[in-house]
Amino acid sequence: MNAEPIIRVTGLHKWFGMLHVLSDVGLEVLPREVVCIIGRSGSGKSTFLRCINFLEEPSAGSIEIDNLIVRAGGKGKVHRQLVHDVRLKTGMVFQEFDLFPHLSVFENVLEGPITVKKMDKTKATEIAEMNLDRVGLLFKKDEYPNRLSGGQKQRVAIARALAMEPKLMLFDEPTSALDPELIGEVLNVMKKLAQEGMTMLVVTHEMGFAREVADRVVVMAEGEIIEQDTPENIFKIPKDVRTKALIDRYRSGGQ
Repeated sequence: MNAEPIIRVTGLHKWFGMLHVLSDVGLEVLPREVVCIIGRSGSGKSTFLRCINFLEEPSAGSIEIDNLIVRAGGKGKVHRQLVHDVRLKTGMVFQEFDLFPHLSVFENVLEGPITVKKMDKTKATEIAEMNLDRVGLLFKKDEYPNRLSGGQKQRVAIARALAMEPKLMLFDEPTSALDPELIGEVLNVMKKLAQEGMTMLVVTHEMGFAREVADRVVVMAEGEIIEQDTPENIFKIPKDVRTKALIDRYRSGGQ
C-alpha cells in the first residue's frame, strides 16, 4: 500500500507525576489497516490509545490523524478546536460500555450525531438505524441498557461510535468486561468491520482475534513498542524475549 498513514504518532511521552508511562512511542497506521496492540497489564497500551484522541493529554510528542496534527502541550482555543476535530474523526469503544442508562438503545446511538454533529434528525435517525442493523441489534432499538446482555451493550457502544461516521475506530480491550460466552458476538462485529475496510487500532488480550484479523501486531512493554510485525511472525518467530514470554503465556492458557 502506498497510501499516506491515517495515524502518525511521533515521539509520544506520557508522565503521571514521576511515573513515565509512555516513552518515545511512534506508530503509523495506514487507511483500512487493522493493528492490534498486545502486552502485559501495565505496559501502557490503554494510555497510548487514550492519548491518540486526547482523553489523556500527552506530555510530549505529536499525533496526526487524517492530516490534522496536534502537538502535546498545546493550549487555548486553537488547540481545543484541533482536539475536537480529531475526536470527530475517531470512534472510541471502551472496556466498560458507558451507555446512558436513561436513554433507549436508539436514543443512545442518536445522541452523538444530533448533539455533537448538529445533524438533521431525519438523517441522524437513518444513520442510527443503519448502524444498529450493522451490529445486529436494530430489533432492540426501543430497549433500555439494563435489559441488555453485556455483549449487546458493547455492540450498541460500537454502533454509537460508528454513527459518528469516524475515519478510524479505537478499541480499548472491548471484551475484557464480558463473560466468556459473550465475547464472540463482539469480536464477530469487529471482524465484520475489518472486512468492510474500517481502519482499526485495537488494544486486546484476545490473541486469537489478533492472530486472525490483524494486519499487524504491535507489542508493548514498559511504556515502549518493543516489536511490531505480521501476526504470523509475532506468534511464530517473536524477536524480543518479552514477546516470546507473552505468547508462551497465551499458549499455556495464562492471561
